[in-house]
Amino acid sequence: MKLLKKKIGFISLGCAKNLTDTESMLAILSDNGMEIVSDPSVADVLVVNTCAFIDSAKEESIDAILEMAQYKKERCRLLIVTGCLAQRYKNEIFKEIPEVDAILGTNDYDKIFHVVMRFFLMNEKISTVSDADAHITKSLPRMLSTPSYSAYIKISDGCDNFCTYCIIPKLRGKYRGRPMADIIEEAKKLAQSGVKELILVAQDVAYYGKGDDTDDICTLLKKLSAIDGIEWIRLQYCYPENIGDKLIEEIASNDKIVKYIDMPLQHISDNVLKRMGRRSRKAEVEALIEKMRSKIENLAIRTSIIVGFPGETQQDFYELKEFLKNARLDRVGVFTYSREEDTPAYSMEDQIDEKIKQERLDILMSQQMDISAELNAEKIGKTVQAIVEGYDEENFCYVGRSFADTPDVDGMAYIYSKDELCAGDIVNIKIMDAHQYDITGEVAD
Repeated sequence: MKLLKKKIGFISLGCAKNLTDTESMLAILSDNGMEIVSDPSVADVLVVNTCAFIDSAKEESIDAILEMAQYKKERCRLLIVTGCLAQRYKNEIFKEIPEVDAILGTNDYDKIFHVVMRFFLMNEKISTVSDADAHITKSLPRMLSTPSYSAYIKISDGCDNFCTYCIIPKLRGKYRGRPMADIIEEAKKLAQSGVKELILVAQDVAYYGKGDDTDDICTLLKKLSAIDGIEWIRLQYCYPENIGDKLIEEIASNDKIVKYIDMPLQHISDNVLKRMGRRSRKAEVEALIEKMRSKIENLAIRTSIIVGFPGETQQDFYELKEFLKNARLDRVGVFTYSREEDTPAYSMEDQIDEKIKQERLDILMSQQMDISAELNAEKIGKTVQAIVEGYDEENFCYVGRSFADTPDVDGMAYIYSKDELCAGDIVNIKIMDAHQYDITGEVAD
């Protein structure tokens, strides 16, 4: 059938969870005989998987849609918008961007092929946006867009935290954990295809199993680590209140779990945390960090911070600055508060001026750059594990990431080796030099 020979191009925006959804749509279309292309100018169908978490993400999504809409003047006949922006603004998208032909919500990725078929057969605009809580996360096929040795695996969808600044529960629905058997089956397939590094993603990885009748995160980690071929398991997005002694012990004792944890704190002042609707408090966070560092050798901690939240006083900010100065966390991402409609924080009093937000961000980032440089300098002479990602022709060395670095987010490792290395090789390197975010080392004998 001629329809099945359509060429389809994708743009995937936002988080790693969104990327796994894109990979499922790629697989569904490819399995149905369609050709995936990277050049939008030769595509019959263009799909933009959007993000709508904060204003800058919405702007990026809209810009990408408008850019792809230009190809409607050429070969493209069908422009599909999927993801969080589609879930949130389905009516507005059709009205404001008439070039868009179809919309798929965050629970409707499995319908992508049917949408394409229906459009070309019936030539009508299509909106398929289910309720955000419609069903549990489905197990769908995947076509990896990441390097062959590394893959994200989504273990749940939705969120029950309802932080006052966050729109995610309305876009992704309530927490739904994937059945453990489905996750294990997918991980085995990934391992058989050559994946060595599994990166677990969810709104809160540590919450897995607590919102339903699935087993807990520790059971899942044990089963994943038993899969032949998997060498690294990385945890991202673990809320502090759900990191208990059992999980700490599992990270510490399980050799396949890299000693890295992404723990979004957002703030440290109890005043701000309370207004944010966060459940942890400063004393609890400080005690948790101390416990994790005492139990897990060479632990690298990443966090994210929001400055300029409504009601954040100068004292609150100073408290945050001093905390980060003393905690000396390995990786810190700082963001200015984005005022999102349909969230409780949107209508809060004492909104902070954008200029003050940016000033506070700059202060924290400057401080953290110095801390990062100092922490990296302390690693000189030490040996760490790293994964090889390619070869740098300019510097005549291999490039990769240490165990403490997540793809596309953290720093890089420049690796010198007497022997030939391949992408995906995991090696021990002795660190010879260090910079603010990157390290240089040689393969240890």
